[in-house]
Amino acid sequence: MIEIKASHIWGIGIGLFLILISLLFATGPTQTLVTGMGFLIIILPFLFEIIQQTRNQAEKEEMFLEFSRNLVESVKAGTPISKSIIQIRGKAYGALNPHVGKLANQISLGIPLNTALKTFSRDIDNKTISRAITLIGEAERAGGDIGEILESVTSAVSMSDKLKKEQKASVSTLVVQGYIVFAVFIVIILVMQFQILPMLSGVANVGDIGVAGFGGGGTIDPIEIANAFLYLLLVQGFFSGLTIGKLAEGNIKYGFKHSFILMVSSFLVSTGANIILG
Repeated sequence: MIEIKASHIWGIGIGLFLILISLLFATGPTQTLVTGMGFLIIILPFLFEIIQQTRNQAEKEEMFLEFSRNLVESVKAGTPISKSIIQIRGKAYGALNPHVGKLANQISLGIPLNTALKTFSRDIDNKTISRAITLIGEAERAGGDIGEILESVTSAVSMSDKLKKEQKASVSTLVVQGYIVFAVFIVIILVMQFQILPMLSGVANVGDIGVAGFGGGGTIDPIEIANAFLYLLLVQGFFSGLTIGKLAEGNIKYGFKHSFILMVSSFLVSTGANIILG
């Protein structure tokens, strides 16, 4: 869940101010451009927050693997798992440091290991790490060779991380192709708007299309045509980005970054074309 911060409030305020200015003083493509910039400023802080959260999750998974390896080495050397956690908390684990520190502090205060591990898992809120923590907790409670069990858990986490990286590398070509296809789609839309429609109507300007082109009794406002194509590009960009994110990362949530890039690109290209060619 995204926590509302001062940057979000500032973005909303500035964005709404730009939208108000555009509605009061701007017209035509300029109004669309300024209004779009306002919405962009509103969305940006939230998008950066989502990107930061996804990066933190990726870093936590990577650092948990390092944490698990250090824990295995300590336990295999004969140190109990609780004491091992306390001993290795001083090492650098990046985004995982606060959680490891809290886990070690809870154990130091006498909180049962299983309870502390559950809190650790809940605070991190990561499916991969939660599964591994559950296995560690169950293994510690059941007894047996905890070192071997920890090593197996670490191997499983390492394999999961490796598979994710291989998947990401294998679909990188598909991501590039997705961007290329969308760029071609933008070109097709612009050609339709500024070349094909005027050509079909026998005039040089889309605004002059009348009965001959659409079977109506009057002319069609070029702003309406431009807005219709712009909305089409934005919708296509949004869902294309989600699809790219799903293919690349295995989770639609990671597609918001791609959706944002495609939507902003289509907005700027379409609006710029309307200002220059409209």
